[in-house]
Amino acid sequence: MARLLETTFVQGPAGRLEALHEGPDDSVRIERAVVVCHPHPLHGGTLHNKVAFRLARAARRAGAAVLRFNFRGVGQSSGSFDEGEGEQDDLRAALSYMNSRYPGLPLLAAGFSFGARVGLKVACEDARVERIVAAGTPVARGDWSYLNRCGCAKHFLHGTNDEHGPRDAMEAVFAAAAEPKRITWIETTDHFFSNNLDGFEEAALDAFTAPLAG
Repeated sequence: MARLLETTFVQGPAGRLEALHEGPDDSVRIERAVVVCHPHPLHGGTLHNKVAFRLARAARRAGAAVLRFNFRGVGQSSGSFDEGEGEQDDLRAALSYMNSRYPGLPLLAAGFSFGARVGLKVACEDARVERIVAAGTPVARGDWSYLNRCGCAKHFLHGTNDEHGPRDAMEAVFAAAAEPKRITWIETTDHFFSNNLDGFEEAALDAFTAPLAG
């Protein structure tokens, strides 16, 4: 069935951001708008990453219009890597784009790995964001204590053998994070959900729609 699929550019603080704007099948009513963030730019992360793609497809299946975009310095996006700081501003620009395209609809953020880190920081500060779906959150490094004060709804998708987020570290971060929150563990062999992308996509579909208590 036909659906929206267009390449576009979003005006960001460091110049234009290359993006892919997608919608569900024409027969599906759009009920939410989602912005998906890709993994680390210096390690090959782009909007075409397979986990980012699966997040976007799950969101479309959940009745969402989706924007996947390249952070500054990636693909045809202007600027250069900014250690995750400027990338937060890139995400804010992408959220503003979707908010203007779909006024009145719930606005969600999602991200994988580095994209989850950027997404969580922005979602916890931006009242427009109803929910953040964070996949493969790289909790092995960095300070995650701000999540203790984060009132945005948080749904974590995490692999059981994630080398960048060991289970005990993820459990500690999740336990300390403020409500509302939820975590779904996915049986995997690595950080990239390589042996269970189908299972990951099904978990992501649920993450975009399931109620979070708190």
